[in-house]
Amino acid sequence: MKVKVGVVQESPVFFDKEKTIQKIEDVVATYSKEGCELLVFPESFIPGYPRGFNFGATVGSRTNEGRAIYNTYYKNSIDLQSNDLKRLEKLSKSQNIYLVIGATEKQGTNGSLYCSMLYISPTDGLLGVHRKIKPTGTERIIWAEASGESLVTFNTKIGKLGGLICWENYMPLARMSMYHKGVEIYIAPTADSREEWTATMKHIALEGRCFVLGCNQYYTKSMYPEQYQALVKDESEDICPGGSIIVSPMGKVIAGPLFDQSGVLITELDLDEINRSKLDFDVIGHYARNDIFDFKVKDQPETLKLT
Repeated sequence: MKVKVGVVQESPVFFDKEKTIQKIEDVVATYSKEGCELLVFPESFIPGYPRGFNFGATVGSRTNEGRAIYNTYYKNSIDLQSNDLKRLEKLSKSQNIYLVIGATEKQGTNGSLYCSMLYISPTDGLLGVHRKIKPTGTERIIWAEASGESLVTFNTKIGKLGGLICWENYMPLARMSMYHKGVEIYIAPTADSREEWTATMKHIALEGRCFVLGCNQYYTKSMYPEQYQALVKDESEDICPGGSIIVSPMGKVIAGPLFDQSGVLITELDLDEINRSKLDFDVIGHYARNDIFDFKVKDQPETLKLT
């Protein structure tokens, strides 16, 4: 089976949920016409990854200014119980395309935020949400940790979908939780634009014998709204040059890495290549050594199977 996919390397309308969703609608309408069956958007694309922000937090103290910025970030985050989700589901259905969207998510009266990855089907709406189980470094100021129930996978008509966000992909057991479910299209939205990230994406493809879709935003310091420019004055202009990439189950780069510009990587995945790649290595098959290793994940849900 062959699947046409697109990895979106774009910039959000920073800290503006409404305008960012409008931008998503425009991008989806454009690339669904090109025959894409799946589009992937970067980490916290809604309402933007706040690189360079400290939210007024240092060890032992927080500032009122930082709390005000957090409040703005909170108000522009996705609420799955609101019209935000309905709008994205309607978009997926009207364009007949699967969407995986990185978003900062709020939950009703819970004041905490989560770095989330929304899986949306054109026929079934929201399939589920992966919430980052370990925010990295000072991300922990703004994002709470999720648990095993967030390690979701989906068996869809375009293949078995799953994945992790950014540096979760450096957690061997988290990766194994995806392989254990037989993931075929491994999705890795990120804010990491280093050359080392390219190597990580290739390693995961080889290790998991799956297609890997690494997706980052393209963003420069000048794109920040004027009221936030002073907060990022010490950052370089090329604050996030991208690096989105698509890799085959044999670790070969199919598309990208794309640096220093916006764009969409489009390619056709031949899912039969996954079986071919497992002739000599299968991390959950003849290389698993279940007689030695016992792998368990607390509260990980079963793969959702769709008709």
